[in-house]
Amino acid sequence: MTIVLVTGPARSGKSEWAELRATQLASAKARQVVYVATAQTNAQDAEWQARIERHQYRRPADWQVIEVPVQLAQAVTQYDQTHCLLIDSLGTWLANLIEQDAGEWQIVQENFIVALTSTAADVVVVAEETGWGVVPAYALGRLFRDRLGSLSRAVGAIANDVYLVTSGYAINLSSLGEPVDRPEP
Repeated sequence: MTIVLVTGPARSGKSEWAELRATQLASAKARQVVYVATAQTNAQDAEWQARIERHQYRRPADWQVIEVPVQLAQAVTQYDQTHCLLIDSLGTWLANLIEQDAGEWQIVQENFIVALTSTAADVVVVAEETGWGVVPAYALGRLFRDRLGSLSRAVGAIANDVYLVTSGYAINLSSLGEPVDRPEP
């Protein structure tokens, strides 16, 4: 089982890189790619629908696609060593659950990490980087940014490889960087 985290800012190429890594992993091990879409369609939002359609257009026809806006840990545990999961994305999944209180979210996050570490499937996870700008002026923005940062850090801690994709280039942080061992306050 291999876990790959692909992170980066908006429009950086992270989804395309994750798709390439999933294709490579699946080809090397003769696995079926399962695209796990965390986005929920919204017919009233044409721009959002266009984003979803761009992702759909790029996907190979032989990939299985499942929509999992909430129950991500349960979805991960349904697959075995014959699969390579591509989860796109943690930020969208978190947005779907942002109204949970801190205790509920902690349990959901822990269950997701346990699911990732216990599945026999290879998993490529896409996560957005949101914490490089100013601290949001509103509480919900700060909560989203902080939760996504913690979630990405937790996935990165168990990942075999962590890639940062920015401006169309991918950097393997696992081979270039050093993990930060200090726990967050």
